[in-house]
Formats: sequence, C-alpha cells, structure tokens
Amino acid sequence: MNKGELKNILECLLFISDKPLTSKKIVGVTGIEDENKIQSAMRSLKKDYDDRNSSLQVSTIAGGYQLSTKKEFSKWVRKLYEQQVTYRLSASALETLSVIAYKQPVTRVEIEKVRGVDVSGVLRSLLDKKLIKVAGKKDAIGRPSLYRTTDNFLMYFGLKDISDMPDIDEIGTEAEEAEAAEGIEEKQE
Repeated sequence: MNKGELKNILECLLFISDKPLTSKKIVGVTGIEDENKIQSAMRSLKKDYDDRNSSLQVSTIAGGYQLSTKKEFSKWVRKLYEQQVTYRLSASALETLSVIAYKQPVTRVEIEKVRGVDVSGVLRSLLDKKLIKVAGKKDAIGRPSLYRTTDNFLMYFGLKDISDMPDIDEIGTEAEEAEAAEGIEEKQE
C-alpha cells in the first residue's frame, strides 16, 4: 500500500471514529505494523489539512489521533448542537478534578485534606461523567481507593496527555496576575 492510500484510509478512520485512535488501534485495523509509516502518513495528512486552510484539523489528543474542528469554528458547531445537553463542571468539581489531576493517584482523604471539605458527592459525579476512575487501592489501613484521571478527562480538556497540563506554579502566577489586573480595572472605574 502506498502512502496516498494509507492517508485515505487514516482519514476515513479518523472521520468515523468518535474517540481518538491510538497507533496500536490503527495497526490492528490496517495490519500495518510499522508505526513509523503510520505516523509519517498521519503527519502528511495533518499537513494537507493545514495547507488547504481547512476548518478541520488532525489533533493528537488523549494518546491518539482525532479529526476535529478548529477552535474558530466552534460557535457554528455549538449552534448545530445547541439542543443537546452538555454538562458543565461546578467550581467544586473543577477544584476536586484539579487536585486529582496534579496529585494522581490520590485518595479521597488526601483530596479532602487539600480542599478542606467532604468530596464524596463530587467524586461520584466525576466518576459518573467518566472524568476520573478508581485506579486501585492504597497500601494503607482500610485500603482506600486511589483516583486518577481518564482519557475522557484528556479529551474534555483537549490534552494530548497528562504532561500537557500547565505547571502548577504557572497557574498560581497567572491567577495572581489576573487578580491584580482586576483590582487595577476596578480602581479605574
């Protein structure tokens, strides 16, 4: 199979898949065991979309490849699906999810120590949304469950993998700068 045929097959697979496709999954479907050949064809396909200034792009996300719309076209997609229910995360859920993402694997007690409040209900909600999962038991008294993020978490936040998350120190600095800027704006009004 030549590179052009492989690109067409990859484009077809990306188009019909509702989840990111890993190289391993593509190998299983195509029978092409040379992952370098697949990655090369995928880079070429990505370049094709970029070169023609398409509204679509090939993204590397959650450990795989996915065909997605570019951000500047998101308002049109939202309009199309405005009747569909989407879930939003509460501040409490986002805080809990942040603790899990940065400290994973982590127990409920460890999360509560950071947050200072009971997180049982929030954990159930995040588990139901499949943003986190139980990743085993801690070797401690009572064998508490350990929580970690899932591929759905990566997809929800548009991350290739967990290492794409911003450094926690950067977040603190950016938040402080934003608060300072808000204070300046309020004084000027």
